[in-house]
Amino acid sequence: MDATWQRTPTWLELYDWRKRVAALYAARDAALRAGDAPAAVWERWRAGRDDLFARHPQSPLSDVARRTFTRLPYFPYDPTLRVAAEVEPLTDDADTFDGVAPAGMRFRRAARLHLSLAETPVTLLLYWIDVYGGGLFLPFRDASGAATTYGGGRYLCDTVKGSDLFYPTDDGRDVILDFNYAYNPSCAYDERWFCPLAPRENQIALALRAGEQRFHP
Repeated sequence: MDATWQRTPTWLELYDWRKRVAALYAARDAALRAGDAPAAVWERWRAGRDDLFARHPQSPLSDVARRTFTRLPYFPYDPTLRVAAEVEPLTDDADTFDGVAPAGMRFRRAARLHLSLAETPVTLLLYWIDVYGGGLFLPFRDASGAATTYGGGRYLCDTVKGSDLFYPTDDGRDVILDFNYAYNPSCAYDERWFCPLAPRENQIALALRAGEQRFHP
């Protein structure tokens, strides 16, 4: 942790952060399955995330940024950027991640996700984080521009950290990719963090004006 912090958060607080993030996504999934309006569900998810950033000791914000923090900046909810994707499982176990990643982290291709955005076919790679316990990871980068969104890309899921995709059925054959839930890696908020960034193969040529915008303290 940065030496300028007034206190050092504990491992138990990190565990609590991850539990609370996972609970936000579990509540989202339950509400969607119950038939709640997707935009209203998203607003509740946003409010919960803002509260974590403002109050939790494991917030990725610096102490200075937290003093003036109110809400994370998002584009308005766009229902056209909530799309179904076909899941194509992959079995190649070669290390394939070509983005910037912390030393010692290995990523493997877990699946291809086939979807359509603005009538344009798009394929994204879903990765397996090859560490103890593992986890699914979906980073991407789009053409919205570094001044609007974080230049290193954004995440749709990182199950190690509690964020998940929405599977509308139990067979795992398809998944809902809602880009309104796209969020920044921790390094977008404070330079003390070092995060895996989106690789070239997950570059989307379209500008996706949905999800979290670039954070300006």
